[in-house]
Amino acid sequence: MLLSKGFEIEMYTGTPAGDIIGLSDQIVRDLEGFVREPDSRNVEYTTAPICNYERLLCATLKPRLNLRHYLKQLGNYTLIPGSTLSLGNSERFYRSDPNNPYHSYIEQTYGTNVVTASIHINIGISDPEILMQACRLIRLEAPLYLALSASSPFLDGEVTGFHSTRWQMFPQTPAHVPLFESHRHFIGWTQEQLNLGTMQNVRHLWASVRPNGENRPYNLNRLELRICDLITNPICLLAVVALLEARLTQLFGDVKLDPLVGSHLPNSTRAEDLLTITQENEKAVAHQSLEATLTHWQDGRRILAKDWIEEIYHEVYPIAKGRGFSCFLSPIKRILREGNQAQQWLKLYEKVQDIRSIMVKGIQDLEQQEKELEDKLCQPPLVA
Repeated sequence: MLLSKGFEIEMYTGTPAGDIIGLSDQIVRDLEGFVREPDSRNVEYTTAPICNYERLLCATLKPRLNLRHYLKQLGNYTLIPGSTLSLGNSERFYRSDPNNPYHSYIEQTYGTNVVTASIHINIGISDPEILMQACRLIRLEAPLYLALSASSPFLDGEVTGFHSTRWQMFPQTPAHVPLFESHRHFIGWTQEQLNLGTMQNVRHLWASVRPNGENRPYNLNRLELRICDLITNPICLLAVVALLEARLTQLFGDVKLDPLVGSHLPNSTRAEDLLTITQENEKAVAHQSLEATLTHWQDGRRILAKDWIEEIYHEVYPIAKGRGFSCFLSPIKRILREGNQAQQWLKLYEKVQDIRSIMVKGIQDLEQQEKELEDKLCQPPLVA
């Protein structure tokens, strides 16, 4: 039985020339299934939890095709790849809902550091203690998923020096989020943060990974991986999800993959040391993505992000093959070989020295990808 999987996908809207323009108020008014972000320049849609990879691929693609069709009716507008305001303007916040007090708090507290586009990946896990165990492992390996997804090397028409400018500047909140040792620990910690005001509500937990459910922190049913930059290529997105599902399935059969059990760091300081390691790893990956040198949580050895991912890939490939989804996992090898979106854009920048032309090409490539996938995968069956 495969795990259920779903996405929350944020995307920018704008012109074919790469200028990002806020249209979310009109999109949300006219299209079902889309919701506002605090700034009007990006919009979000969500897929239902689905176990089957082929169905998940179509569920990811169809709302985007509907949105693209709507944008063309609205004017000469399109979808823009990347996770930051690549060509600007990060100086100003464009409110999508001026009367929303939570949006007011976000604008006043964080400014445009939160005006980013990303993919949140949700994996269904019903047992709260197994969910906490899963969150511990994936939080320590979250930098690897950021390394695969990095797509924000530009901001305001400049090369920033980061492969994920989004994660480098995004305000992780609260400032200190522990490794939750149990569901009870998570409940008590959340209640304390709400009382202290470090969280405005139960949604105001912006870490790389969080437990999620309909009545947080009490009723939980899924792991939410929040660290990934926007992955616009649906085949690459499913590969990242397949790696995550296979790794979680491996964990369910091997308790030593729980960092609180399987780490060789000293017991007395293990949890805090593990947090320090993952924070440093996140910073390194935001800077150099797949080429970043990281510290392994199991034994403290130094390892390149791409080599660590390759190690996990070979460990989990038999699991994916046994469960019938190894074909969706295999594109991970191509990402490791050819580079993530940020690396490909930076390589192109070395040749053309023109960010706008790179974004225009990215916009065109994205539309072409969608057309090819629509033709191949999401056609209705022929009636005999």
